[in-house]
Amino acid sequence: MSTTRAALTDSDIRTLVKGATADERAIAAHRICRHIDRTELTDQEREEAYEILRLMAADAAELVRRALAVTLKSSPLVPRDVANRLARDIESIALPMLGHSPVFSDEDLTEIVRLGGPVRQVAIARRPALSEKVTGAIVDFGVEKAVEAACSNDKAEFSERSLEKAVAKFEKSAPVLTAIAFRQVLPMAVTEKLIDLVGDSVRDHLVSHHALSPEMALTIAMGAKERATLDLVDQAGRAADLRSFVAHLNKAGRLSASLLLRTLAHGHMSFFEWGVAELAGVPHHRTWLMIHDAGPLGLKAIYERAGLPARLFPAFRAGVDAYHSMELDGGDEDRDRFQRKLMERFLTQTHPTSRDDIDYLLDKIDRLSADSFHARPLAAAAE
Repeated sequence: MSTTRAALTDSDIRTLVKGATADERAIAAHRICRHIDRTELTDQEREEAYEILRLMAADAAELVRRALAVTLKSSPLVPRDVANRLARDIESIALPMLGHSPVFSDEDLTEIVRLGGPVRQVAIARRPALSEKVTGAIVDFGVEKAVEAACSNDKAEFSERSLEKAVAKFEKSAPVLTAIAFRQVLPMAVTEKLIDLVGDSVRDHLVSHHALSPEMALTIAMGAKERATLDLVDQAGRAADLRSFVAHLNKAGRLSASLLLRTLAHGHMSFFEWGVAELAGVPHHRTWLMIHDAGPLGLKAIYERAGLPARLFPAFRAGVDAYHSMELDGGDEDRDRFQRKLMERFLTQTHPTSRDDIDYLLDKIDRLSADSFHARPLAAAAE
């Protein structure tokens, strides 16, 4: 150990081994750890350094073990057995290592998640990177706060199965569901499961930022799974000063793709025009021309200028085409007729649609027809 001894000085090592007080040994431990972390060591010196670190990890004084854990928490030079020993130490020593050390294997971390308790689970969930194996263990064994922390961690990788399990297991937890909804990438199946469970603002984020099938987008737009903002949709149709109204909604962060699609599906074309104009920063008269009179590419061009999600364009296209194909007279049956036409338009588009999706939309059309049929005798009786 001659080279290492020369670099660290005999005094530091002697103090670490025989120091009279914990403070003295902790200071010596800090100096040694800092040297090990900053100096390029030969293979022999590294092995000798490992023995010194093992000596520190076994020291009876908390201050010495903490000096090791804090100084080398991000170092790849800590032996794995030392890291695991520190991970099972008291929290002030374990948490720096669990939150940062790169020497833990996935097996180490999953075992600590399973047996280590809530505080250690949260520390692991916040690590700079997590594999699918570790996040799966957090979902399986972690407390709510740990699952929320992992889902909020964009450097944590999740399998689709784990995300679906997290949604099912914590379906009553707004913090967990919100953390999942605001992940940068979500599988479509997870997004559509969340739609039923989250609040209005989070649902708008899902519609605007994550993949939804056009069928689901239309379902949301027509109110089957969207109740909290229907008053806003109706208000949009009645607003006298649409320009000011959409400007106010945009400033408040409420002029979302979800809201525009719902208003369009309810037949409020003027609101849709003014909303797109506001988002695109284009005068209303030019927006009107691009939506209605600029050929098949006009709507797409102004839609993209407005920054609306490309994946929702087929649903918007169906809405505009359905509107153009009808004469709305302002009667009570306008919305039902328009929504029926909207779904028919969607079914005739050229994008691929699964058999299940077609069956679903046909069922919706049948329900709308049945509702209209049953409503007519009631209206006649009222007259």
